[in-house]
Amino acid sequence: MILSRYTLKNIQSPAIDIPAAAAFDLPERVLQFGTGVLLRGLPDYFIDKANKQGIFNGRVVVVKSTDGGDAISFDKQDGLYTICVRGIENGNKTEENIICASISRVLSAKNEWVKILECAHNPLMKVIISNTTEVGIELVNDDIQRHPPVSFPGKLLAFLYERYKIFDGSRQCGMVIVPTELIIDNGKKLESIVIELAYLNGLDDAFIDWLENCNTFCNTLVDRIVPGKPADTIKTGLEKMLGYTDELLTMSEVYRLWAIEGNAEVAKVLSFAEADEGVVIAEDINLFRELKLRLLNGTHTLSSGIAFLSGFTTVKDAMDDNSMSNYVDTLMRKEIALAIPYETDPAEADAFAAKVLDRFRNPHIEHPWLNITVQYSSKMRMRVVPVLLQYYKLFNTIPPGMTLGFAAYILFMRAVKEKDGNYFGTRNADYYPIKDDKAALFYEKWKTMKAGDIARSVLQDASLWGQDLSALPGFADAVQEKIDEINEQGMAVVLQSPQKILA
Repeated sequence: MILSRYTLKNIQSPAIDIPAAAAFDLPERVLQFGTGVLLRGLPDYFIDKANKQGIFNGRVVVVKSTDGGDAISFDKQDGLYTICVRGIENGNKTEENIICASISRVLSAKNEWVKILECAHNPLMKVIISNTTEVGIELVNDDIQRHPPVSFPGKLLAFLYERYKIFDGSRQCGMVIVPTELIIDNGKKLESIVIELAYLNGLDDAFIDWLENCNTFCNTLVDRIVPGKPADTIKTGLEKMLGYTDELLTMSEVYRLWAIEGNAEVAKVLSFAEADEGVVIAEDINLFRELKLRLLNGTHTLSSGIAFLSGFTTVKDAMDDNSMSNYVDTLMRKEIALAIPYETDPAEADAFAAKVLDRFRNPHIEHPWLNITVQYSSKMRMRVVPVLLQYYKLFNTIPPGMTLGFAAYILFMRAVKEKDGNYFGTRNADYYPIKDDKAALFYEKWKTMKAGDIARSVLQDASLWGQDLSALPGFADAVQEKIDEINEQGMAVVLQSPQKILA
């Protein structure tokens, strides 16, 4: 039995949350650019939850801009799909299965552009959501009269211009635009591109005034791991339990955060936020960005070299080991949380850290350490160095966890082979790829430097850090000492000895 609007009545499993028939009669209130799993597992999930609570009472029209994707499956299943939430929340294992009914239809930009523009005529449609990847928010000298325009900003501008014309420039017909692409100040960047594109298209000043003053582009931060469709064996088992087949079945972790920068008027339009504490609407979302960037991403980055060189494959594997788990916990709570370069409430930072630890231990999420090491150098500079500098500013002492993290980073970046511009290190006689823009630099350093000078050479290199990190009192010597210990004893031995980490 295939999941669809007409087979819902035949689903008997008590393990699934089934939408009411009235969900299909709700009006369309959201236009969404993108069909990807993040949108299904976060915005569409929140809207469905709000609808079931009688709060938002609106559905989503999805615009499919690429030739690939799941449009046929959406059509076959009447927009329905299953979200299987798996993970740990407040230390407890959580499982939930939800049939999401927030999507009303999926329209192809290539073949149904007229229908998409007709959505601009709907006075109830007040929200636009997007996830077109970071590359999608770029300026292309696009003609918005094309059917469709080439770029996402071009499509968005064409839609807004259609709305402006249909409603005679009414100031009440503006939209709240909520991009979820993973770039800082995504709303502001998208707004600037759309405005510049309006000038390039020669649109009149009255429209540009309406565009700037009657529409709200919100900066956002999204944070939820949504791996999407599980392996075939897992999917088959889930479908057997649920009693139907679903080509759009989506796995998701429990944790969810959608932080949206906006005022009370924005909150009124985005009323679905009331349904789940995971949606936060605030006039400043920098705190949420800093907590995620430092505690989650920074901890991942500092731990990746240590874990990989210790022989762990995934984050979950590492968190099952007491020594590695203790390192991650101590690093996050005793160093990073205390030195976030933004004003934070210590209790709030600690609570966020506890949630991150739950996420790292999630048995349903496969997150390889090797993937986390991609562009290791830039991640260290962006995510870790500001915390290191703040730690020294506050405590004027060497942070032991970060010291070990830097030592592992330098050792991981030790390329022993180069082929066609690609660099490789070794772990237990096996080669691994070093996918980093600075790989060639490290290749030369390790070939030319004495082993005992490598830490200072790396830390004082301003091309890596924008400054001389060896100037931090005692830091270069401490990092070098850890490198020497790891070379002599192995990473796993150093990691298993608390005194080695905390020395």
